[in-house]
Amino acid sequence: MRARKRKNTPDRIVACSEYFIEDPLAYKSNWNEAFGNNQNIRLEIGCGKGDFVKGMAEKNPDVNFIAIEKATDIIVLALEKIKDAGLKNVRFINCDAELLTEIFPEGMFDTIYINFCDPWPKKRHAKRRLTSPIFLELFKKILSKDGEIHFKTDNRPLFDYSLETFPECGYKLKNISFDLHTDELPYDNVKTEYERNFIAKGFKINRLEAFIEQEESQ
Repeated sequence: MRARKRKNTPDRIVACSEYFIEDPLAYKSNWNEAFGNNQNIRLEIGCGKGDFVKGMAEKNPDVNFIAIEKATDIIVLALEKIKDAGLKNVRFINCDAELLTEIFPEGMFDTIYINFCDPWPKKRHAKRRLTSPIFLELFKKILSKDGEIHFKTDNRPLFDYSLETFPECGYKLKNISFDLHTDELPYDNVKTEYERNFIAKGFKINRLEAFIEQEESQ
């Protein structure tokens, strides 16, 4: 679905420039400079209107968050939400996930969040899915040694597809749920706007955590 055109988007982004990274390549050698501290940094891919990253930043003030979103008319809403909340541990980048390895160094993130991404249901579009082998191999490069991917979706076919692609790409899975809001799993869940809407309509939310199992040294 194409994002609705917003009024005065460029000016609104400028007004939130404290939170917006216009030139991400300038920080590739040291992303902590973007925050002015040495806290760990986590990544959300496809942040939408910013509900999730806002909630996570509030819950984890000692962690920094980078949120990327390719739709300019959506990311402006997330920027304004973070600015209004006065949070200092969030930064935004307006880009596509395909560029992640160009702007981030290897092993940068201990956690990558993917929430309610486009399922690209047609088979010919499978390579565009964020849990396709193409993207899962890309994510390996920017995950830290013990890093994890946390994935949520309401789309069961996409979830079933992902349950296959993660192991195929060398990931181990844990905390798998086919009904997140019924299961009692060991984590705090921050709901996105999509998630609240889906729950209200009776949809079940699927979730998993994926990681690369490290070989024990001899």
